Amino acid sequence: MTPTTTGTYRVRSRRPEGTLRCVDLDDGEAVDVAPADGLRPGYRFTGDLAWEDGDARLTDFTVEDRTLFAYAEGVANLFEVALDTWEEARHEGLGVNARPTYDTGGDPNGAVYTFAEQQGERDVYAELRDGTAPLEPLLARFREDSDFDAPNEVFVLRPATHQFVLVALVAEKGGTYADTMRDTYGCPRPSEP
Repeated sequence: MTPTTTGTYRVRSRRPEGTLRCVDLDDGEAVDVAPADGLRPGYRFTGDLAWEDGDARLTDFTVEDRTLFAYAEGVANLFEVALDTWEEARHEGLGVNARPTYDTGGDPNGAVYTFAEQQGERDVYAELRDGTAPLEPLLARFREDSDFDAPNEVFVLRPATHQFVLVALVAEKGGTYADTMRDTYGCPRPSEP
């Protein structure tokens, strides 16, 4: 008999070998799952994992949130609020800092977080991409504090010339802000089911 596990997961990223890195939202454990048609990085789903020869595959799942995650390293042309958030963190000696973002009309449209890189100790970008550092609390707080509903878009960026990792939470999936982020940082929108 094949062992199975049922739970709620968030797809964090697609691994180089094609598997999906998922995080169990109950215990925070990361697990690599064979690719499943209909899942993209950022999607939250409830499903059944079957374990065969140490490998997990989905036998059944239901997507509950179609938020999209995107990752890019070595980015340039950071927007002003990201740089200001980082400079404020450096000035105040903070490892993490956050600030809301606004559209040109002054309406809130997202939030940015900056995380100080810890040279030689931790790779914050890899931890966020691979699911060993949590993103779920940021999303929950973002939605609670601003009344933004899912789905959203989340961008995890490593600047080329600054020593921080930027997480940009975008309220409107497929909106102008999300499209601008994708165009500016080379994060093409995936096709979705």
